[in-house]
Amino acid sequence: MMHQTQSIGINSFQNFLNDLFVLTKFRLAISVVFSSIAGYFLATDNLNLTSLTLLFLGGFFMVASSNIFNQWIEKEEDGLMSRTKNRPLPSGRMKEKTALIFGFSFLFFGIGFLYMINFRTVFFSVLSVFIYTCIYTPLKKKTPLAVFIGAFPGAIPFMLGWVAATNKFGIEPGILFLIQFIWQFPHFWAIGWLMHEDYKKAGFKLLPSGKKDQVTSFQIVFYTIWMILFSLIPATSYSGNLFLSLPGAIIISLLGIVMLYFSISLMKLKTDKAAKNLILSSIAYISLLQVVFVIDRYL
Repeated sequence: MMHQTQSIGINSFQNFLNDLFVLTKFRLAISVVFSSIAGYFLATDNLNLTSLTLLFLGGFFMVASSNIFNQWIEKEEDGLMSRTKNRPLPSGRMKEKTALIFGFSFLFFGIGFLYMINFRTVFFSVLSVFIYTCIYTPLKKKTPLAVFIGAFPGAIPFMLGWVAATNKFGIEPGILFLIQFIWQFPHFWAIGWLMHEDYKKAGFKLLPSGKKDQVTSFQIVFYTIWMILFSLIPATSYSGNLFLSLPGAIIISLLGIVMLYFSISLMKLKTDKAAKNLILSSIAYISLLQVVFVIDRYL
């Protein structure tokens, strides 16, 4: 009997942890923190493990709090969509009050950890949380321009690492911000394309034309081209202390051509499969770009 009680207790705790992982969008949060870590490595030769650890923990808690607040605000809309109806809040497995307690607790810890690095890191992080939860999230049901607003907090992590390492904001973190800012348009429009019918159930308006049509697919290709061009700025002499060698620039160009291929495929085929391929290629592009930038910096 005692063994059964312990087993039930363990299962309940595991289920709660699983719900917390979903609520914080754990894997997404880790990928966002990865961007910040990459930005940190690009900014300094003298790695400070304490600062790096604070950046990792603080960045994770800030992103996690944003995701919790987002799901708390959109709990009713999530309940209408097949993809999200089984999340902890719309399914009723977690109380709204519990989610908010975690959201504010994570925000508090995140601010505390990042403040120990420097004030600028805290400022940009809090700004990111504010824009994401208070502006982007409500706008998703009102206008496709929400994607433009949402691109701001989405682009901050890459530059945040540089700011954490240097306590300065200049041309270098500005370029890192710009690269990830432009990248988000083809990435999120591809997601919007794939999830269009589900998003319509919740009233979300994310595609630029509101439809899976030529206008939307053309803009995806258009922004992909600009993304490639902006990604190559560090190979010029106009990027301050942010450098990219010729071999690095060639690799980034090839990665960009692959993503452009899938963007053009979506414009030609206009299928969900093409959109899914573009999503995967865009994730690979931004992840590998950051790896290439860092490796190129230290070789």
